[in-house]
Amino acid sequence: MPRYHYQAIGVDGRAGAGEIEAPDETAAAAQLRAGGLFPVRLESRDDLRSPAETPARGWRRLGAGGLKPRERAVLTRQLATLLHAGLPLVRGLETLARQERSERPRHLLQSLATDIRGGAALSDAMARQPRAFDRLYVNMVRAGEAGGALDAVLDRLARLQEKSLRLRGKVRAALVYPLVVLALAGGILAVLLVVVVPRFQRIFTDLLKGAPLPALTQAVVTAGELARHHFAVGLAALAVLAAAGALARRSAVGAAWVDALVLRLPLAGDLVRKSLTAQFARTLATLLGSGVALLPALAITRETAGNRRIAGALAAVHERVKAGEPLAAPLEAAGVFPAVVTSLVDVGEQTGQLPAMLGQVADIFEDEVDHAVGGLSSVLEPVLIVLLAGVVGTIVIALFLPIIRVVQLLG
Repeated sequence: MPRYHYQAIGVDGRAGAGEIEAPDETAAAAQLRAGGLFPVRLESRDDLRSPAETPARGWRRLGAGGLKPRERAVLTRQLATLLHAGLPLVRGLETLARQERSERPRHLLQSLATDIRGGAALSDAMARQPRAFDRLYVNMVRAGEAGGALDAVLDRLARLQEKSLRLRGKVRAALVYPLVVLALAGGILAVLLVVVVPRFQRIFTDLLKGAPLPALTQAVVTAGELARHHFAVGLAALAVLAAAGALARRSAVGAAWVDALVLRLPLAGDLVRKSLTAQFARTLATLLGSGVALLPALAITRETAGNRRIAGALAAVHERVKAGEPLAAPLEAAGVFPAVVTSLVDVGEQTGQLPAMLGQVADIFEDEVDHAVGGLSSVLEPVLIVLLAGVVGTIVIALFLPIIRVVQLLG
């Protein structure tokens, strides 16, 4: 009987690996699920020994075929619609592959259809494509297969991804706008100081015939000389700072520090925290509503938290829940989520409606993100306009003051 090597997550949230004997991959996955394990990867020992003979089923192809979040959301929505209409799974995947114009999603869909025709479950086929389908996706599909409601679970996944994309788009737009305006202001200021001011300086020197420039004009001229003579040094310093920040972001300590700093930023930090809270609640509600147990759901939610500070807090919550505590108390002790989250979670646990209450939490904070984005834009827009006008206006005034001095001298 074939032997299969597996990587799986238990109901306590712990990851494990081992080998199991089964007639095929589907039976092996069923045995693991019957033992309280959620398989993440499953591979025949024969495939591991001779990958050249089985190119379509080896782990060596796991890195191929990544999907963009929007592509995955669209494909999930389309597949859910086809299954709900009664189309068989393999035929639905082949239909989507035929209509797909992009090469990468088309090959991915064809690979999934091939694996399923070979006897694998959809979740197992997706687990072999970790760049396209993360643990959240695979475990929800596996829960849908176990409960015989794959179309409903795919519909939940599609809604989860669509809401996540909309939320991220709103937050990104709110944070990118001021950066674009500041970059524009910096570019205008650089052109004025490096190109315009020196030309006016030569004209004023000739007209004033040795008389001193007004103080404001002299300050602007000095700033222009510094910018002109040390422009390359400034660019190099900015490049070094950017490189140092990127390197620090790649390290665990640096990334944790940056993520914690983001949550403390004025205005933007509150917006990011609300967005991450909505994402946490929506993800956990979707997992629990799809039949995933609480501990594995917490482990998966921690991995998709999007912020190391919150991920660390969820790791502590996971350990306390595993020790037998209800979810509300550890969430409150974590100190990263607003009080309304823990209150509604507590009500959900007492009434047995935890997924529904988490869905309400997500709705609340998604609405708050909408209001926060509108409020942030309404505050930042006039501030940035005044800032830009103040910088340009100061330079213009500084250039007109010598003209007044020249007129006075001529008089």
